Amino acid sequence: MDYPEAKGFHFEKERERKFLVFRVSGEEYAMDLSYVREVIKVQEIKSIPQSSEFIEGVTSLRGHLIALMNLTKRLHLGESKVPERKVIICQIRRKVLGFLVEEFGEILSIPHERITPVPEVIFKREGNELISEIAQIDGRIIPLINLERILT
Repeated sequence: MDYPEAKGFHFEKERERKFLVFRVSGEEYAMDLSYVREVIKVQEIKSIPQSSEFIEGVTSLRGHLIALMNLTKRLHLGESKVPERKVIICQIRRKVLGFLVEEFGEILSIPHERITPVPEVIFKREGNELISEIAQIDGRIIPLINLERILT
């Protein structure tokens, strides 16, 4: 027996994407929740010489070393006024990486029609955009981090 309400409900869920909202340099950003494994407060960061300028170092999480990327530096946002001790642990193409942020926000379900590409004129070179989409919801404009490109 077919249940039209169930089909409609399933269809509506597919039309939304879930994002974790967070702050860096006092501004809201978000990342696709499907990459997020957990959020933690990090205690100790050990810097590693000769690493990229946006890699703060590593931390130990349940016996595993996790590289920590400073999103303020990676996004070229200047210096943060808040000590960045909160971390979003993500898995991107079989790599586990932590992103240092100022604070965690909420998890938002955003309908596809509220997500638009960033205007092309903003970027210097095509193909390396770390922000490729923007969500507009409840009067807020939230840049969406492209985690597939963040490692390049």
